[in-house]
Amino acid sequence: MKQKEKKELDFLVVDDDHLFCSRLVRALHERGFETAGAESVAEALETLDENEISRLVLDLRIGGENGMKVLEEIAKHEIPTDVVILSGYGSIATATSAMKLGALDFLTKPVTVDQIISAFQEKKPEIIEEMRVPSLSQVEWEHIQRVMNDCEGNVSKAAKALGMHRRSLQRKLQKSPGELQ
Repeated sequence: MKQKEKKELDFLVVDDDHLFCSRLVRALHERGFETAGAESVAEALETLDENEISRLVLDLRIGGENGMKVLEEIAKHEIPTDVVILSGYGSIATATSAMKLGALDFLTKPVTVDQIISAFQEKKPEIIEEMRVPSLSQVEWEHIQRVMNDCEGNVSKAAKALGMHRRSLQRKLQKSPGELQ
């Protein structure tokens, strides 16, 4: 049986947010890159198996799954691709784990196409030694966003999960990450 010839792609974007994924694929394509998108871990692994991918933009949370599974498969099978992790819920521990598995960078959403492209151009041979420690308000904001996502945007449910009054949570949601107190 003749083996199928693999297509070469500059980018594979893996994100379960259909709108974000399709916009990023289109933006990269408009900049002249051959790009594909995947919205699940299974779809990403299949695309990686069927194509030669130069760069992978990988969301940390893909539906109910962890994007690190894809990164682990790349490391295990020694797939030659550069990886940048995206997350709305970044933490230093997760970023360090991703870098140890071979990710070039760990970007916190929202992020621009230019920032993503730049992350691939600025290859980091070692784990970043001087990691920026987030402020307590930044960590609190990220935690609130994660809980809100887990509660599918239901403020009352999220407030209960966080152990705070609904109005207090609403006030915190109106502030930007650096303004929380």
